[in-house]
Amino acid sequence: MENVLPPADELVLVDRELAQLDARRSQLLARRAWLLQVLRAAAVPQAAPTPAWGPAAPRPVADTTPPSAQNVLLTLGGVLLTIAAIAFTLVSWGSMGIGGRAAVLGLVTSAALAAPVVLLRRGLVSTAESVGALGLVLTVLDAYALHRVALPGTDGVAYTAGATAVLAGAWAAYGAALGGRLRIPLPVAVVAAQLPLPLAAVAADAGAYALGWAMLATAAADAALLLWGKPRSVRVTAAVGLCATGSWALLTGGWFSLTDPVPAVGLLVAGGALALFFGWRTSAVTVFGAVVAALAAVAAVGGVLRSALPEAWIVPGYVACGLALAAVLRTGLPRPVKQGALGTGAGVLGLGVLWAVPPAAALLLDSAVRTTPVWSGPDMPALPEYPATAPLVLLAATAALAPLRRTWARCAAVLLAWTTVLSLPVSLDLSHSLRLTVLLATAAAGAALACRPQWLTGDLPEPAAAPAVGDGPAAAQGEAAGGGYRPAAGTAPGTTPGMTGPQGQTPASGTSPGSEPGMTGQQGLTPGGTPPAGTAPEGAFGPAAGATPDGGFGPAAGAAPAGAFGPPTWPGWAGARIPAAARATVAPAAALAWCGFGAALASALGAVLSGLDTRAGTFTSLGILLALFAGVAALGERRVRATAACLAVAAAGGLVLAGARAAQLDDPRTAVWLLVVPTAAVGVGARLRRHPLALPVELSGAAVALLAIGLAAGRPASLALVLALCGVLAAAVAAVRPEGGRTAGWTAAVLFVLATWVRLAASDVTTPEAYTLPVTLPALAVGVLRRHRDPEASSWTAYGPGLSATLVPSLIAAWSDASWGRPLLLGVGALAVTLLGARYRLQAPLVLGGTVLALVALHELAPYVVQVVGALPRWLPPALAGLLLLAVGATYEQRLRDARRLREKLGRMH
Repeated sequence: MENVLPPADELVLVDRELAQLDARRSQLLARRAWLLQVLRAAAVPQAAPTPAWGPAAPRPVADTTPPSAQNVLLTLGGVLLTIAAIAFTLVSWGSMGIGGRAAVLGLVTSAALAAPVVLLRRGLVSTAESVGALGLVLTVLDAYALHRVALPGTDGVAYTAGATAVLAGAWAAYGAALGGRLRIPLPVAVVAAQLPLPLAAVAADAGAYALGWAMLATAAADAALLLWGKPRSVRVTAAVGLCATGSWALLTGGWFSLTDPVPAVGLLVAGGALALFFGWRTSAVTVFGAVVAALAAVAAVGGVLRSALPEAWIVPGYVACGLALAAVLRTGLPRPVKQGALGTGAGVLGLGVLWAVPPAAALLLDSAVRTTPVWSGPDMPALPEYPATAPLVLLAATAALAPLRRTWARCAAVLLAWTTVLSLPVSLDLSHSLRLTVLLATAAAGAALACRPQWLTGDLPEPAAAPAVGDGPAAAQGEAAGGGYRPAAGTAPGTTPGMTGPQGQTPASGTSPGSEPGMTGQQGLTPGGTPPAGTAPEGAFGPAAGATPDGGFGPAAGAAPAGAFGPPTWPGWAGARIPAAARATVAPAAALAWCGFGAALASALGAVLSGLDTRAGTFTSLGILLALFAGVAALGERRVRATAACLAVAAAGGLVLAGARAAQLDDPRTAVWLLVVPTAAVGVGARLRRHPLALPVELSGAAVALLAIGLAAGRPASLALVLALCGVLAAAVAAVRPEGGRTAGWTAAVLFVLATWVRLAASDVTTPEAYTLPVTLPALAVGVLRRHRDPEASSWTAYGPGLSATLVPSLIAAWSDASWGRPLLLGVGALAVTLLGARYRLQAPLVLGGTVLALVALHELAPYVVQVVGALPRWLPPALAGLLLLAVGATYEQRLRDARRLREKLGRMH
């Protein structure tokens, strides 16, 4: 059933929605203005009544508000009193007896702690805060004074641990006794509570392990305060303490898992359990708590395995622990906990893969940093002592990702399998020939996957394009298949769905039949200012339609069930679910084809580099790669064919170049033989004609031709031959491919001209006309054809370039030539060009020929003019110049008319 509105009706609907939005915006702006007016009126103090005897004096403007000024004064006073108390305790303490000291400190501390009670009753909260803070500082000074006077022989760290415990309890009781009306005592008590257990462990010289347990116990207390503490300031302080002490404990356990793993198990397990419990009880950090717990578990178990396994098996042991975390998918734990555990396992697996990659990279790049000449034998292998267990890690990662029915996972599995195979020769220390065989085999496997990616995409869902707005049921089907459109839950039949994505929002949930779709989110208010009917009680921050009760990603209303992605194929990692927003937008076949082709290209590069060690290896690798890339170009997935065709041409060029080197040919002769590849490319392009591969093949052949030109540059005669042959090839392309004839034709002309110039230069020809006439004659012929096809074409476009190519260089040469032959021939030629331009009313020949003829005549008459001027009296030239100016001035208007007529005549020419 189709319920797409006609464009006119849809336009009316959109205009109506925009009008409603404008009306609602006006209402909100008016309400905002009224609220601002009310707030300003409340902030301005009431003006005092004006006395009867005259106007009131203007009041000075205050720089600060009264509360802020009061806080500054109280804070400053408290700081000064604290400094005075410290100075009294440290400096003046010794001048009083034991009774006087105790009496002074007790009296001052009691007064400072009792004063806030009276101040709070009078409503002086800020003053009470300042005095209460002073009282807390005095209690610290009391503890210090007690240690100095009564317990001087007590260990300082042990006494500090006990004192902080007593102070934490006293401050907590003091804050609770005041009903929490003072903000300082309770957070300060939490800060003091962080110290007793760690200081006690230090005082007992129990070691770093016991200190870690003390930190963990403190972290557990902080977690309890964070979960059940009432004042927000206490929870914030406890959160900071939890992060600090918990991190210390877990880092201590992680360090001991590397050195003494068995005792560290208890600390890591306890820390992980605390993180998991806290995350479970706090939804905001559930994933983070699960990550911490999973890391602690991996560190604990992996540390034990580390102590029991050989060195080569340490990393695989940790990787096995990371893979074991996939077992949480088969438990009843909340989804955020599963996500955290799976993320941790993926991270551990990724680190293991990074550890296992160097052998594969060494196989690919070892020959790139060779220290011996080409064809001189294999060089020393890299990474000779790398652990042989690296391929096992890569194999485990491949096995973990391969069952996932996701395009990205399948592509990653292909690349990991390719890396696994490449790592075997280095890990097993195989010979050079076997390494080359592995490289060529992986290149062949990648090429096969590029040709037939359907081998690995049978169980992968194909992405569907997002349907257009208003497709009705088709839109819901598109969402089920991975599209981006979904009508809102509760849209009644017959209503027109709204716009989704950046252009709009889905209709509000619960839209009544026949009504127009509204806007949800910040704009989803009805004209009356209330949320749309059917909106969840949570408002804008509640779970979206289709969200699961635990806040995870569940199927939206109208979306496909979980089976749309395919059920998990084996227990463990394959059970992970991915939200609809993360669905693939690239066809699986194309993605896998590019993965296989990329692997084949990397292996091919490694095979070429490794094959340079021996002559047989070079020819074998290049020949096989030529066949592979030609096969991909003919049979591969359509998106990789063009690149494969270019690489096949490059492999052919490398094969010819290697053959020339094997025959000990010099560079010029190698360049001539190398033109076999562009010739074959032109033949293939002619055979393909309008096929999409024709142009890539020809361009690749042109690149090989450029290499040939570069090789022949050292010998001009050979360079001229190579340029001429390249021109023939370009002319052949222009002849057999009409759609590309213009570009190829111009290229052929340029190459022929360059070949002629190089040949002339090699023959020591310095006459400029020998260089310019080969350009002028074809250019004039092209101009004649252009004018024949388009009589309205300008003569400057048709004949200007050709005539300028000869006339201008010849004129420059004539001015520096003392003989009469070149000026005479140039003058005759310029005269002929001028007469032809006048005869056929062509502007370019007339202007160019006339200008050159005049300049040649001036050049020939210049010596005689100089002689005549030298024979005349010195006063005669100024006199003649004056007479000329008078004559021109007298006939100025006539000269203007003559110039205007000449310009008009030239303008009427082409």
